[in-house]
Amino acid sequence: MTTIYLIRHGQASFGAESYDKLSPNGELQAKVLGQYFDRILKESPYVVAGSMQRHQQTANLALAECFPEAQVDTNNAWNEFNHQQVFAQYEPRFNQPHLLKEDVSKHENPRAYLSKIFEGAIERWTGGEFHHEYDESWPHFKNRVETALEKLCNQLAETKPRYAVVFSSGGVISVAVGKILGLSPEKTFALNWAIANTSMTTLRLVGNEPQLLSLNEHHFIKAVDPNLLTWI
Repeated sequence: MTTIYLIRHGQASFGAESYDKLSPNGELQAKVLGQYFDRILKESPYVVAGSMQRHQQTANLALAECFPEAQVDTNNAWNEFNHQQVFAQYEPRFNQPHLLKEDVSKHENPRAYLSKIFEGAIERWTGGEFHHEYDESWPHFKNRVETALEKLCNQLAETKPRYAVVFSSGGVISVAVGKILGLSPEKTFALNWAIANTSMTTLRLVGNEPQLLSLNEHHFIKAVDPNLLTWI
């Protein structure tokens, strides 16, 4: 029976011109993840990662700590939605990422403020009225992720590895879990906001059907250093 680990990437560069790069903290998170894998995985896993830089960096840094010989299959079906465009369509000034970061940093409760913006932006994106304004609409993104999960499960049901590890993003993982649990878009993206950097969401494959075993495991990060734990 195959166990699938869905991994959110390490902390990226929020507010920078290019978000798609791990911060120094994110690099350390990825190494801690790899060290944890070295303790819990008994053999080299099948590995797939999205094509985004933060996915590839997280995969390579983690695997260097546990299974440096493992090959990474790259598949852009596991890429995140364009969150910067989703923010910008909700509030045009956020087309400049540093302005969003400035607004958040000035607020008395930065995480609560960003959560409010995120909820509004996601509600607009998933609501149905504005699908035509996005490069990738919510229905297309949802279908892409669900198809990627289905194809992976069918592949693993045939090849039967003991472990599979998928390096991806919070939105992707939330949609995968939402599909398994039959969640609404609102509840799906409530999960997205809670998924920590380099956390593990674990699935068990029964036949070719995934079952949720755990969501957002991140205590292995806190055990090393509570200050390493991030959600943004």
